[in-house]
Amino acid sequence: MEKKKVIVGMSGGVDSSVAAYLLKEQGYEVIGVTMEMWKEQEDGTSGAEDAARVAQKLDIPFYHVDFRKEFKENVADYFMDSYERGLTPNPCIVCNRKVKWEALLAYADRLGADYIATGHYANIKQYPETGRYSICAAAAEAKDQTYALYRLTQEQLSRTLMPVGQYEKTEIRKIAEGIDDFVAKKNDSQDICFIPDGDYAAFLLRQRGNAPTPGNFVDLNGRVLGQHKGLLYYTVGQRKGLGIAFGQPMYVYGLRPEKNEVVLCDNAALFTRTVTVREINAMAVERFRPGMRFQGKIRYSHKMAWCTISRAEGDEMECVFDEPQRAVTPGQALVLYDGGFVVGGGTIIQPALSAYQRES
Repeated sequence: MEKKKVIVGMSGGVDSSVAAYLLKEQGYEVIGVTMEMWKEQEDGTSGAEDAARVAQKLDIPFYHVDFRKEFKENVADYFMDSYERGLTPNPCIVCNRKVKWEALLAYADRLGADYIATGHYANIKQYPETGRYSICAAAAEAKDQTYALYRLTQEQLSRTLMPVGQYEKTEIRKIAEGIDDFVAKKNDSQDICFIPDGDYAAFLLRQRGNAPTPGNFVDLNGRVLGQHKGLLYYTVGQRKGLGIAFGQPMYVYGLRPEKNEVVLCDNAALFTRTVTVREINAMAVERFRPGMRFQGKIRYSHKMAWCTISRAEGDEMECVFDEPQRAVTPGQALVLYDGGFVVGGGTIIQPALSAYQRES
C-alpha cells in the first residue's frame, strides 16, 4: 500500500521537529518545509538551519521555501493597516489561514502531497452534531492554540494533521531529546514572530516611516483631558504608559482615528456584555443563528464565558455574554466553543455602542 505523503511546516523548533518525527513513526512519507516569511531581524540563530539538521537526522527530504510575498501581503500589511485604523489585530490568526495553511497547501499540491502538518497544540475532530471538521482542545491545556486557528476552512482541516496535540509539552520535549539535543532545549517562541522584541510602535515606524501624530485624550463625554503621543501607542484596557496623572486610575476605552482621539474611562466602563463581530467563520456549524449558546473567548488569554447569539445577519453577528466582559478590543477575535470544540468566530468591531459614540 502506497504511503500517504505529508508536508510538515518545520520552524526549527521543538514542536514542529517532533511533529515530523511522529508522522514518520506513524508510517507517512514525510517532507520537511521551512517557510521563510520575514527577515528583518537576525538573532544569531537560523530556524531553517535547525530544521534542515533535524530533517537530515530523520532522513526526510527538506525544502526551504520563500513565502515572504504572501506573508507581507496577507499578514504584515494587515497588521500595520489595522493599527493605523485604531485596531489591535491578532496577526497569527490571519497568518495561520492565509500563509501557514493556504500557501503551504498550494505548495503541497505542487509536490503531490496528501496532507500538511504543523506543530500546533490542537486536535482536529468531527463535531458530533454536524459531522463538520473542528479544531479541538489539546492535551496540553496550558499550551492550547485553538483560539488562533478558528478561521481555518473545512477543506484546510480535511487535509491537516496535528500530531503534537495529543501530548503534554513535557512529553514533546522528551521525544525531542532523542532527535536533536540542541532543538530539544530551545525556548518556546513568544510574542509576534516578526516583532520579537514586542515593540509594535518601533516596528510600525521602521516599516511605514510615518511619525505618530499627537492628539487629545478625552473622556466618555468628549471632554479634553490632555495630550496623547500617537494612537499606535495605545490599546483598549491600557492603564500604564498614559503619561499623565489624572487623580484617579484611568484606562483606554477606545481609539477614534477619525478624530485622532484616545478615549479614557474608569475601570467600570470597560465592562460590557454585548460584542459585535464581522468576518465570521463558521467551523463546527454551517451557520450561526440567534439563540445559539456557546462559551466565548475575547482574546487568547481570556477565560471562557457563556454567551448567546442575539443577531446573525450576513457577515455580522452580535453576542451577549451572561456576565460583563472587561476590555473587549476591536481587532481581536471572539472565538466560540462548545465542549472543547471550536464552533467558529469573528473579528471584533466594537464591544457595544456607548452614549459617547452615539452622540458624536
